[in-house]
Amino acid sequence: METRAPYVLIGSFVLAAILAVFGFVYWLNNTGGIGPRTNYQVQFQGPVPGLLVGAGVLFNGIRVGEVTQLGLAPDSPRFVNATISVATATPVRSDTRVGLEFQGLTGVPVVTLEGGAIVAKAGEPLTLIAEAGAGQSMTQAARDALRRVDTVLQDNSGPLKDTIANFKTFSDGLARNTGKLDGIIAGLEKMTGGGTPAQKITYDLRTPKNLGPAGKTLSASLAIPEPSAVAMLQTQRMLFAPVGDRPGFADFLWADSIPKLVQARLIDSFENYDIAHAPLRTSDLGQADYQLLIDVRRFRIATEGETRVEIELSARIVDKNGKVVASRLVETSEKLDKVEPAAAVAAFDAAFARIAKELIGWSVQAV
Repeated sequence: METRAPYVLIGSFVLAAILAVFGFVYWLNNTGGIGPRTNYQVQFQGPVPGLLVGAGVLFNGIRVGEVTQLGLAPDSPRFVNATISVATATPVRSDTRVGLEFQGLTGVPVVTLEGGAIVAKAGEPLTLIAEAGAGQSMTQAARDALRRVDTVLQDNSGPLKDTIANFKTFSDGLARNTGKLDGIIAGLEKMTGGGTPAQKITYDLRTPKNLGPAGKTLSASLAIPEPSAVAMLQTQRMLFAPVGDRPGFADFLWADSIPKLVQARLIDSFENYDIAHAPLRTSDLGQADYQLLIDVRRFRIATEGETRVEIELSARIVDKNGKVVASRLVETSEKLDKVEPAAAVAAFDAAFARIAKELIGWSVQAV
């Protein structure tokens, strides 16, 4: 027995489903969703670019309805009338502010509602007036701003032309006096200590070599601590008497501060005399039998009278108990024919060689 398909019944069901979907869409589009709705008239005092029927309505940023109708005002073509349908519970008042916002990267327009406190009388039709320029997009705002700038430029073209001409005259003057300006800036840098600092030149004190044969050597351990000196001598600069700056010595530096330099070269001198019994620094030797204590009194160039290099040291040898075994004041000077760094260092080398030789001979006799 053959089963005949109920084609009429199936077709009727499909047609009814299609009509139901279309009906739901139509109801949703016109009523805006589920729940009671209230319609309000909105009037825009200018163009509303991109606003369409179905666009969203936001109250304080929350979607509450849609635009249901758009049209031009019959009595004034500049105005645009719109009908919005919002949830009845939305607190729309007579003084609620109406605007138009462009959301997202594509700038989709939506109607915005904000605030309001004046409640309309019962039965009175409520028409909301949008703020002037509410429909102005960012592009339109930019165009209007550029139009205003262009107007300002046109109105002030004469003074602007004179200003540009004055700038050209000023720049031409700067170009003609570039060399003078460079000199002025260089002078200001020098006066304020700015600019690239000059490279300092370091000079060392030479250790004397020919100190004679070690006929007598140190019979006990001897240490040479860092010499003491007044604060003025705790420097790497060349010192002068009278005090002052001398041409050619602005970039001069000793290899170390004067007391440390004297200590290092004295130890080197003892080593050149007899390296097997040479003294060391206090920190290297620990508790030595004796210490050679040096006080630097003078280490300078004297320019009063005959220009000369002056070195003066006070020396004491003390034992482990702090008893002074021997003491001596050693000083010397060396004539300086030319006051310039290389000649001054050579004179200090010659003077220090005599000082070192005298101290070594005295020390080996005392210890």
